[in-house]
Amino acid sequence: MLEKYKGMGTKKLYLIFGLTDETFSVNCVTDPPEDVDRGWFYFFITLLDQSYWVLGAAPGGILGSFLTFNTEGLDFVMTALFAVIFLEHMLSGKDKTSAWVGMAMSILALLVFKAEGFMIPAMLLILGALLLLPKKKEVAA
Repeated sequence: MLEKYKGMGTKKLYLIFGLTDETFSVNCVTDPPEDVDRGWFYFFITLLDQSYWVLGAAPGGILGSFLTFNTEGLDFVMTALFAVIFLEHMLSGKDKTSAWVGMAMSILALLVFKAEGFMIPAMLLILGALLLLPKKKEVAA
């Protein structure tokens, strides 16, 4: 996104601050119409997405403190979501280096720190490994 956000001036700070999964997805695949300023186009997409988050999360947080229900079993949903995303990536024709690094570092952290404390070390190991890997040069098509 840093390439797309080049030359945005001070708007770039908000574009980075307001970046969510949804904003990334929309801004990644959408090009502004030719007669529309790129900066303002991405700015308002980000603003709308962030306002949807806030307007949905604030009442949800307030109401959630008053409502109680059994959430047992819902933790499976996030695990399933990430498993599907991982499998989708592995089945795509894209470079799988980051996926293999993530898997290897997670297993290493799990073996060393056990299930109760492996998440943060795994993220740090993944970050370190990916930063140390040599950058691949893009081949012009």
